[in-house]
Amino acid sequence: MASLSFTTGTARNPKPYSGTPILSSKIPFQGFWLCPRTRRVCHSLNTGRDQFVTSPLDDPQSVSLDFTDEVSFLDPDIDPETITEWDLDFCSRPILDIRGKKLWELVVCDGTLSLQFTKFFPNNVINSITLRDAIVLISETLGVPLPERIRFFRSQMQTIIARACKELGIKPVPSKRCISLLLWLEERYETVYMQHPGFQKGSKPLLALDKPFPMDLPENLFGEKWAFVQLPFSAVQEEIMTLEKRFAFGAGLDLDLLGIDIEDSTLVPGLAVASSRSKPLAAWMNGLEVCSVEADIDRGCLILTVGVSTRYVYASYKKNAATRQESEAWEAAKRACGGLHFLAIQDSLDSEDCVGFWLLLELPPPPL
Repeated sequence: MASLSFTTGTARNPKPYSGTPILSSKIPFQGFWLCPRTRRVCHSLNTGRDQFVTSPLDDPQSVSLDFTDEVSFLDPDIDPETITEWDLDFCSRPILDIRGKKLWELVVCDGTLSLQFTKFFPNNVINSITLRDAIVLISETLGVPLPERIRFFRSQMQTIIARACKELGIKPVPSKRCISLLLWLEERYETVYMQHPGFQKGSKPLLALDKPFPMDLPENLFGEKWAFVQLPFSAVQEEIMTLEKRFAFGAGLDLDLLGIDIEDSTLVPGLAVASSRSKPLAAWMNGLEVCSVEADIDRGCLILTVGVSTRYVYASYKKNAATRQESEAWEAAKRACGGLHFLAIQDSLDSEDCVGFWLLLELPPPPL
């Protein structure tokens, strides 16, 4: 691994941030037009006939939107058996049906968007049975096995999703690491929902995402030292590629799919945590669906977000001009990278290797 660039600091008294990030232009997240790999509009469940139409990614308006059609797509180049995890959203949309009631929609994909499925529902059939049957329908329609895990990011839907998954032997995983799903929903908001004749401009989300007050960190997640660090983007990519080879703990992101375009020399901000029990610490972290790290400048602490809405005070530091400047510089570097940052767990802050490495992307909440 490339050397992490930092100034060593203790958990309660970090020294000022030493590096000046090389800022590139803002990351252009490429919008998802149904399937970025195949550039195809998917067939309609209502007609039962395949309706594949080639459509350039940069010209989504070239496709005529039929709001009775629903997306049902599986990349023909993908082995269905390899799709073991789905990302799922089941929520109301800012669209009124003919009864004047909000439409609900099920949106499902995998992390690579090789599997895509959407289906609208009236608001009077929203329950775990409807969701269970829809999950089975996806499996049967697309010819894919039921997933081992289903990720979802709305805590308010946990009961319905958990019940549906339990009946099918699927593990429900509350997590904001549904990056492809979140970006796809953002794209659908502009290209589908806003174009719908029943769209309600200014409609507030029925199930807004939670951001609760941060809790104390469990003892098993404590590190001994930490420091703000930075790595060239090229080194971050190298670290992600070696995760599986070294059987290290952690998680990456499909940067190509997400359309993240950063110069190799750009310094990506991160947080290095050192512990004499680094392997147990990394193992515990590996089961938490780590989402983001945030410097809370007003509170003088670092906030670790895991799962859907669990927020921990990860570390605290003495508030002064130097630490404020360091925290602000770290957050500014994160914004310059479009929210991209990382968490590294090491034996010591001087170590060349990581026991755990998580690539993280902080995104604004979806507009619905």
